[in-house]
Amino acid sequence: MSWADVYPWRAPDRAGPVVRQIYGQVRGAIVEGALGAGARLPSSRDLAGRLGVARASVVSAYEQLVAEGYVQTRRGAGAFVAADIAGVLDLRPPPRAKAAVARPAPAPVAEQSPPPPLPVEATFNTGRTLMDARALAAWKRATRRALSHLGPEHFGYAEAAGHPALRASIADYLRAARGVVCEASQVVVTAGAQQAIDIAARVLIGPGAPVWVEDPAYPTTVRALTAAGAAPKPIPVDSEGLIVAEGVARAPAALAAYVTASHQYPLGVTLSMGRRLELLAWARAAGAWVIEDDYASEFRYDGPPLATLQGLDGGERVLYVGTFNKAVFPGLRLGYLVAPKSLIAALHDARQLLDRQPPSLTQAIMLEFMQGGDFAAHVRRRRLAYLAQRDALAEALRAHCGAWLEPDPPGQGMHMIAYLKAGSSDLAAASAAAAAGVIATAISPLYLEAAPRQGLMLGFSGYPASAMAPAARRLAAALATLAA
Repeated sequence: MSWADVYPWRAPDRAGPVVRQIYGQVRGAIVEGALGAGARLPSSRDLAGRLGVARASVVSAYEQLVAEGYVQTRRGAGAFVAADIAGVLDLRPPPRAKAAVARPAPAPVAEQSPPPPLPVEATFNTGRTLMDARALAAWKRATRRALSHLGPEHFGYAEAAGHPALRASIADYLRAARGVVCEASQVVVTAGAQQAIDIAARVLIGPGAPVWVEDPAYPTTVRALTAAGAAPKPIPVDSEGLIVAEGVARAPAALAAYVTASHQYPLGVTLSMGRRLELLAWARAAGAWVIEDDYASEFRYDGPPLATLQGLDGGERVLYVGTFNKAVFPGLRLGYLVAPKSLIAALHDARQLLDRQPPSLTQAIMLEFMQGGDFAAHVRRRRLAYLAQRDALAEALRAHCGAWLEPDPPGQGMHMIAYLKAGSSDLAAASAAAAAGVIATAISPLYLEAAPRQGLMLGFSGYPASAMAPAARRLAAALATLAA
């Protein structure tokens, strides 16, 4: 199978030779290991459409790659990465080995009750997904295939880090889609991003250890870090993401930094490249770790995503966290943690102590879904669908709620922030919306120390585009009662 469908192909710069740029991009994907030996490349017509270039330019680039031995063509089948590319691959050297980090004694969990669950059917609830008929049919086929050949691994205890074949498939996917530098042995399968963060905290953080967290932040993660004994240090966020200079000033000796670099939660801003490099430089100099939560990486709408922190770092100081619960459906309860090699043994131990191992049948179904190419196809269709849903929500808010809200459509992710105009309270607005059957989460309680902005967080991924305008009208009626 091939991950070419999720590879972030970039349109050429018209100022330079187009054919040479296409050649360099495809060759780079092969040399960096994003597209492995035997992987099917997009057809010349498909790639030309994605890049916005003439098909002849792609054909010329492919012909050059064939001549140099990177690509093979098969009559009637298309173009493929050469089956024997050992002589042309030039992967980055593995990260330098680091001394294993001792695990601290577990800290008592803070006595704080989790928030009550929200009604999942209500429009604009967050964290919801949709699957079209093709994806549902593919998932059913994957389930039948997994059930048809239950192997011995299902009837005994297996590896705590997850099924080796699934870990290998995850590594292949991340190299292609996100430029993550990893091997299958560095992947730990988890129940989702939250469990991955919990495992990392158990291994890395000792009692009272300072840890940078974004301000505003995802409250459950702050609670998890506190439960592990950490002392969270709120670092403000601006339009370029986490302000690294503030982190250095406030907690230069922090043991770790937790960041949502691609799509900051909740504001949706992206950590700029300058800040990324600045953060990694601090981590190397301080001997600190970076926990990169890439929770909505599949759904980027405005151009290709920036390189992951893990990819920029080479996997030496960054623990990369991802989840299938956003890409497929939250009830799946399947995610992953990509660890530096120096931490693998300690993380495996911590994973085993939590719940022994991930569910073997769930892993087998997900593996079938990925290896058959259905996952990549599903992600590609969902990205287009969620883009339409995002735009429909923004249009509906401007049309019906413009007197009270200023929507800020995100370039990535599954929710939108709509800022309230001066003098309004987001807590009052959220309460009024709930009374009208609309979930609009206030963002001011998510601020830790920074001066809070008044805004509403509105999920769009779990609802068809046609649902946006009716729900926006109900929200507008609710907001109108506050001004009465």
